Amino acid sequence: MIVANGYLRTDGRKGIRNVVAVVYLVECAHHVARRVVDKADDDDVHLLGFPGCYPNDYSLRMMKALTTHPNVGGVVLISLGCEGFDRDGLAASIFESGRPVETVVIQEAGGTRSGIDVALAAVRRVQTEMQRLERRVPMQLSDLTIGTICGGSDGTSGIAANPAVGRAFDRLVDAGAICIFEETGEMIGCESAMAARAASPEIASAIDTSIGNAETYYRAMGYGSFSPGNADGGLSTLEEKSAGAYVKSGSRPINGVIRPTQAPDGPGLYLLDVVPDTPPKFGFPNISDNAEIVELMSCGAHLTLFTTGRGSVVGSAIAPVIKITGNPETYARMKEDMDIDAGRVMLGEATLDQVGDDIFNLVLAVAGGAQSKSEDLGHREFILNYKTIDAVGPACHPGSL
Repeated sequence: MIVANGYLRTDGRKGIRNVVAVVYLVECAHHVARRVVDKADDDDVHLLGFPGCYPNDYSLRMMKALTTHPNVGGVVLISLGCEGFDRDGLAASIFESGRPVETVVIQEAGGTRSGIDVALAAVRRVQTEMQRLERRVPMQLSDLTIGTICGGSDGTSGIAANPAVGRAFDRLVDAGAICIFEETGEMIGCESAMAARAASPEIASAIDTSIGNAETYYRAMGYGSFSPGNADGGLSTLEEKSAGAYVKSGSRPINGVIRPTQAPDGPGLYLLDVVPDTPPKFGFPNISDNAEIVELMSCGAHLTLFTTGRGSVVGSAIAPVIKITGNPETYARMKEDMDIDAGRVMLGEATLDQVGDDIFNLVLAVAGGAQSKSEDLGHREFILNYKTIDAVGPACHPGSL
């Protein structure tokens, strides 16, 4: 089934969008980069950035993966000039991927206004080169990678929105797509059920280890994934929330456990483990929804299915976000932000399979160029912070990578 007329990249991957990424490499360059994006006045020019002044291997790997994401066609890097980020290494990685890239150093450009003017001209040159290189090709479902995450969960999430996404995931996996679910910190207690679906004993062991690490990390933090908003929404415990989060994965075999920046080479279902490898450190933030969307994108996700019971208004740079709510009151109140009303299941107006079909069809439509609600509203949220995490996942199914 042809689902889109995609953008062919030199590595053979295909994008559903053709974005220019304007990337600040330190917080000191953030204002200049944001003004460049504002002045470009183009929905296909997106802002990315790393706020830290000191280098971090995880952030460099993340930025290399994101600036060479299949939805990105060209890049402008904006540096203050004295930060620790390896801008030359990042630029070389982008150039080697076949994408046009330019670097602007504010200290050399002359300051704020001059830096904005120089960077804006660089954006225009990159866009011209992207047009010259543009090659459109048919995309099959097997070319798509889809991620899923939940945020602002309530008592309806595990009953309606999350299992409906699970139904859609089953259809997508059966059609040859790559599907990625995560939030190991919100699946504590579900490790046995997940391990039973593992495609190999090694993957089953990796699942158990990943959930155990998440439990250890949250215990050390003294703050888990259960929020006051979850309780206000009718959830009683982290275990109940975990069971609801888990069903987003559907019912197909789990082909591997991966880490941020690791893109599966083969079709199937994968668990993304984003929990840091070290105990909590000062400056290493707690896991957040937008950070996890970014990590899904670093693994190649073309778009993300975001389930929310309480309601959320976030989107993402680079890759579209589709929002699904299982709460009919939330849908009625926040219809302008919600793409799918899974609350119909709660009201007896639709089955999980029917809502799963709606999600599946919307994935095809958005992959084909239709805008999700967050895209239409101009949401381009992006978070990238310090972290210590292995580059490679603990286990994947032999033959899938």
